[in-house]
Amino acid sequence: MPRRIDFLIVGTHKGGTTALHRYLSDQPAFSMAEPKELHFFDDETGVDWAAPDYRAYHARFPPDGWDRIVGEATPAYCFWPNAPERIARYHPGIKLVFLLRDPVERAWSHWKMEFARGNERHPFAWCIREGRARLAPGCPEAHLRAYSYVERGFYGRQLQRLYALFPREQVRLVLSDDLKTRPDAVLADLSAFLGAPPPEPVRPKLVHVAPDIDYAGSALTAEEVGHLREVYAGDDALLGQLAGITFGDAAEAAASVK
Repeated sequence: MPRRIDFLIVGTHKGGTTALHRYLSDQPAFSMAEPKELHFFDDETGVDWAAPDYRAYHARFPPDGWDRIVGEATPAYCFWPNAPERIARYHPGIKLVFLLRDPVERAWSHWKMEFARGNERHPFAWCIREGRARLAPGCPEAHLRAYSYVERGFYGRQLQRLYALFPREQVRLVLSDDLKTRPDAVLADLSAFLGAPPPEPVRPKLVHVAPDIDYAGSALTAEEVGHLREVYAGDDALLGQLAGITFGDAAEAAASVK
């Protein structure tokens, strides 16, 4: 098989993938695609998936980096329909890194980003309830990308799909909180997983901080947290079965909201 890239950071959106991409870009053992998020495997219009041109994909990586460990980060891949299957077809032995952030916090962060960009004008409370109808089957692709505040947090389903396509030893789960609070430990673990030497020490990176703007009265209230915990309860249980990771119950989450 011609040379393929070695790994992908496949998720999750608003889970710290930009910080991880930058950490790895700073390590001499790795060659990361620039810019981040090539969106190759979730491209529905520019790629002929009956006969994909991987040369065009590879041309987007640094030409002098192929003697290193090559990777890219597109957090839509774990969520996007058909993307994991396309990745498996491209390289069955590829390694995958999946960051997991509390799905309630992730949904709130995602909504704030879209609101700040001007893509969203509905309040958060509406978006996580009635607004989910915007993602009905056959919805515009733009809706699936922008308004999937709740849907991207079903990690159990996404991980189950990955495990059906790849051996578990090819998938590494990383908690977003761990990357934020102890990046050196996370990078050491990922370097070993990806076959790289021990990493150089790093300075913590804080990226994509939500702007200090008026969010039109929306807030992550105890009511919204409780609602989302109920929505995620079944999937959270599945994630616990698959990976031994859960994100708490409604009472605990509501008590943590100030």
